[in-house]
Amino acid sequence: MTPSRVFGVTGWKNAGKTTLVERLVAEFVRRGWRVSTIKHAHHDVDVDQPGRDSFRHRVAGATEVAVVGGRRYAIMREETDPSLTVVLARLAPADLVLIEGYKREAHPKIEVRAGQAPSLAAEDPNVVAIASDVQPAETHLPWFRRDDIAGIADFIVALKR
Repeated sequence: MTPSRVFGVTGWKNAGKTTLVERLVAEFVRRGWRVSTIKHAHHDVDVDQPGRDSFRHRVAGATEVAVVGGRRYAIMREETDPSLTVVLARLAPADLVLIEGYKREAHPKIEVRAGQAPSLAAEDPNVVAIASDVQPAETHLPWFRRDDIAGIADFIVALKR
């Protein structure tokens, strides 16, 4: 996975990051792109359920458990918060990887803002644009309304050339 295929969506809680990622994925897929996503959470995440076979395998001590069935599979690995580089290396090739979270990592990202949240762009030189419903004070950065999905997608395409 090359860094040129990575673009992030960052912002404070409840700013609309997930909605923006979801809508960007749909837009790029509509354009014929193959898109992968990475979602980073600051709390323990468990996609498995107590009582399920795979959960029981993990509790018994398996370091990695693959659940395979139907049209999808998941691999769960017991490992302390891996770096973005480690996660990117495990993904299949894609035209674009959209990353939600990983605020402190050094990849280009758009900051999503809602209300009077403090600026992440002021402290992060990797923020290359802002999506908000009100024009931000950082006039040196490109600004998009949060619902301008086609405009944001065009910006990402131009940036990734």
